[in-house]
Amino acid sequence: MQRRSNAKEFRGRDTSTMPCALISLVLVAAPLAAGSMPPPVPPEDTLLTIGRLHYGGGGDWYANPSSLPNLLAAIAERTGLAVARAEAVVTPLDPALRDYPYIYMTGHGNVSFTPEERRALREYLLGGGFLHADDNYGMNESLRREVRLLFPDKELVELPADHAVYRVFYPFADGLPKIHEHDGKPPQGFAVFHSGRMILFYSYESDLGDGWEDPEVHGDPPHIREQAIRMGINLFVYALAQVAP
Repeated sequence: MQRRSNAKEFRGRDTSTMPCALISLVLVAAPLAAGSMPPPVPPEDTLLTIGRLHYGGGGDWYANPSSLPNLLAAIAERTGLAVARAEAVVTPLDPALRDYPYIYMTGHGNVSFTPEERRALREYLLGGGFLHADDNYGMNESLRREVRLLFPDKELVELPADHAVYRVFYPFADGLPKIHEHDGKPPQGFAVFHSGRMILFYSYESDLGDGWEDPEVHGDPPHIREQAIRMGINLFVYALAQVAP
C-alpha cells in the first residue's frame, strides 16, 4: 500500500538533524500495520486543515482554487496525518485564526493589511502560528513591504539549500523547486524566524500553488507537479512539528 511504503521510506531517512517532535509527528501519524483495526475517522470539522488567508489590498487571495484541496489530499495519502479535504478561509481578524497552525496566502496583486490586522497576524505568528506566502507572480513588492511592517525587528532571510525544510520528508538537494518560469529567475525560499522557530516561509519565483492545481489548469508535466506537491508536504510537516516558544 502507498501509505505504508511512504512511512517506511521516511523511517529509512537520516533523521539525525530533525527535531524529535517532527519525527514523532510523522511516525505516529503513519498507518497501522496490516491487520490492525483502523482508528475511527473524526468528523470533518474537527480535522486539521490549512487556512487560506483572505487579505485586503486588491490582490486575488482566492487564486488557484484547486491547489489546497489537492495538497491536503496528498498530505493525507502520503503521511497518514488526519487532515480535512478542504481548506478554511480566514482573515487576520478572524477569532478562529489560532485554530489553524498553518495558513497560506497567494495571489498576483497587491497585499495590504490594516494596523489591526498586522497586530493580529503578528500575535498569531509569534504565538505559534505559521504563514506560507506563495508568490503567484506579482505580489513580491507588496508582500515584502507588509513583512517589514509586521516585523520591523526581524529580517526576511534566504534559506540555504541544505536547510531542514528542504529535506524533512522529501529531499531537495537544490532547495526550492522551480515550478513556473515567471521572470526566469531561480526560485528562492525566504523565512522569518522567532526564537529559532520559522514563523513565515516565502516562496518566490517558484509558484508552488500552480503546481498543486488540477493537471489541466496549467498543463504542468507530472514530474513538475510532483515536485510542487513534495515541497508542499515538506512545508506542512516541518511547520506542524515546530515547538512554539
